[in-house]
Amino acid sequence: MENEQKKKEYIDFQIGKYDLFFKKSYEIIYNVNDFLISLWFLLGSIGFLFKDWENLAVWLFIIGSVQFSIRPLIRVIHSFHLKRYVKKQFKDFS
Repeated sequence: MENEQKKKEYIDFQIGKYDLFFKKSYEIIYNVNDFLISLWFLLGSIGFLFKDWENLAVWLFIIGSVQFSIRPLIRVIHSFHLKRYVKKQFKDFS
């Protein structure tokens, strides 16, 4: 049962003798972050079309820019999980 639960958490496929997997929760977080970034920049761009909305547009660009810095953080955290997984698999193999 626990093994089935773990399989549901990952997207797993094999390339040659290597297993490539992505933890679904990280993929979802990454995609939601990208969607929000595009939304903030789109709304910010539209905001610059109207003089009264320029201040809001600037803040939307700032929010989008901050979220761009979150993208590498998500990848780094995912890489740490990948490293732990690979290290555990290597120990089990030895």
